[in-house]
Amino acid sequence: MPNSWDIPLEHGGYYHIYNRGINGTPLFYVPDNYLHFLRLYDKYITPIADTFAWCLMGNHFHLLVRVKEENEIGFLQDFNPSRSIDSGRLKWQFTHNLPESEGSGSVNGKKPVPYRMFSHLFNSYTKYFNLKNNRTGSLFEKNFHRLKITSEKYFQNLVVYIHQNPVHHGFTSDYRDYPWTSYRSIISTKSTKVHRETVLEWFGSKENFIDCHCKIVDLDIIIDL
Repeated sequence: MPNSWDIPLEHGGYYHIYNRGINGTPLFYVPDNYLHFLRLYDKYITPIADTFAWCLMGNHFHLLVRVKEENEIGFLQDFNPSRSIDSGRLKWQFTHNLPESEGSGSVNGKKPVPYRMFSHLFNSYTKYFNLKNNRTGSLFEKNFHRLKITSEKYFQNLVVYIHQNPVHHGFTSDYRDYPWTSYRSIISTKSTKVHRETVLEWFGSKENFIDCHCKIVDLDIIIDL
């Protein structure tokens, strides 16, 4: 079995993605840190993946995503990841608006590579965090982990595990009170970038979704955590 940081992100695949601060370094200190990570996540990851669950904690995070099929991803224009986090621009064009030939031989005009977009997210957040906290160097562990989700039971248990994670790590005694997960977005009716309806369909109903979260997750289904 390959290491969790060597597993390829395949189009159409469902993945548990997680990482932590290097040597346990904190990733988030204040609410604006969490909010900025989510803003960057929307900028870099929403165009290439659907999100079903997420949780941000002091020195690590968990995500449950589906990498979009190649024909669901637009072409990337006017993007230079070496620019500062505020000046770099992302502009997307749908597949039918830009012939393949226009992107050949150039970074601009090509479809983004999913794992590289995650790297851009982490690099951009590191620049922001280092600037805010007068630090230098790496912030995240070198390679982010990803595990492919291969069954409905795995999917359901992972959603619950991600939302219960703040309790496991002592951030709160009630996962419903912790603000930096997707739990409340899924049970809410407010607009969200999380694919709420898909999650609830996997659980059968909102009532069953809530009920499953009241039970202890089957950790035997969550491998290599």
